[in-house]
Amino acid sequence: MRGTLVSKTWEWDPILYAPPRYRRACKYEAFIPGTLTDFDFDLPSSIAGVVSDAEQAIMTLNSRAQPAFAPLARLLLRTESIASSKVEGMQVGIRQLARAESRMETGGKASSTVLEVIGNIDAMQLAVDEAATAEKIGVEHLAEIHAKLMAKAPNSQTAGIVRRDQNWIGGNDYNPCGADFVPPPPEYVDSLLHDLCEATGDDSLPPLVQAAMVHAQFETIHPFDDGNGRTGRALIHVVLRRRGIAATYVPPISVVLATERKRYIEGLTRFRAGDVGLWIEQFAAAAARAARLASDYLEAVTALMEEWRRRLTAGPAPRADAAAWALIALLPAHPVITAPVAAAVTRRAKAAIHQAMRQLTDCGVLEPLSESKRNRSWEAVGLLDLLEGLESGRAPGSL
Repeated sequence: MRGTLVSKTWEWDPILYAPPRYRRACKYEAFIPGTLTDFDFDLPSSIAGVVSDAEQAIMTLNSRAQPAFAPLARLLLRTESIASSKVEGMQVGIRQLARAESRMETGGKASSTVLEVIGNIDAMQLAVDEAATAEKIGVEHLAEIHAKLMAKAPNSQTAGIVRRDQNWIGGNDYNPCGADFVPPPPEYVDSLLHDLCEATGDDSLPPLVQAAMVHAQFETIHPFDDGNGRTGRALIHVVLRRRGIAATYVPPISVVLATERKRYIEGLTRFRAGDVGLWIEQFAAAAARAARLASDYLEAVTALMEEWRRRLTAGPAPRADAAAWALIALLPAHPVITAPVAAAVTRRAKAAIHQAMRQLTDCGVLEPLSESKRNRSWEAVGLLDLLEGLESGRAPGSL
């Protein structure tokens, strides 16, 4: 076991409501993990090979990065964020989210679940842009990621606040007795988080091993009242970016974890039980699969963009500096787009954008989502079909 169990007594609080059978004290065991900075682990050669293969796949994915492909980087980050939310049961597909965001841009409303997924995207962006580039990771960075994640959640009052009460996973809603897992008592959380931050800045382990260990330890500490899973998966990408193997493109590891959710949870359980090697092997295999899947979809999206350009030149070709060309280059980051957003991201005048929208609609690159000319949005033809395949973990072109 990678830690110790401590016996605790849960005292019923008569101020809080509970059904009669929960209105009594009960015993439970909380798990206190061993620290990461003192952990000594020899990676078996068989697992080292899997780790090396996965790191190479992530570096190969990132070797394609160039400034012109920045919209593709945003596409992968959004896909990872949506999948991370899906692990937690938030079933918002990429098409549903893109259309909801478009409605919000024109003054419409979105569901609370959509708002939470948007919060996850914002948190992931903060993680890779700011936390990953900080000189040293501190608890404040974890709190900032969590605050961004939970800002639009129904329980936003807990955003960015490290818990001061006992939490638990599974069982009932009233006490931790009989829970599937009880994280460390609150008095241990601060020291464990400082240890985790120290381990996040330690480069002695291979990057993917470090990411696997940091993620599993964070999930074990469970330092927030809610949002731990999504914050913990954002930490994976903080480590990978800090270590330089995912400098631009995040491998959508959560896509794989979401399709194998039960096995993912079992892997975290094995980590706590002391079977660290099997957890690292499982994590590395998921990362390798995610990186190769992302590479395949980047090729597919690039090919789709070339098809859009061919369609645009099938009739009278726009001038080389026309807004339509600039818009095609940015559509992967905005698969459903409005004219105001198109003007903002291309930095073109309103008249030029409206002309570009007409040209791209006429040649079949954009499809209007309504007949109304007020608050109209357009969908990039074929793009969301591709992204739905990536979101589900299927190879491009497979059913």
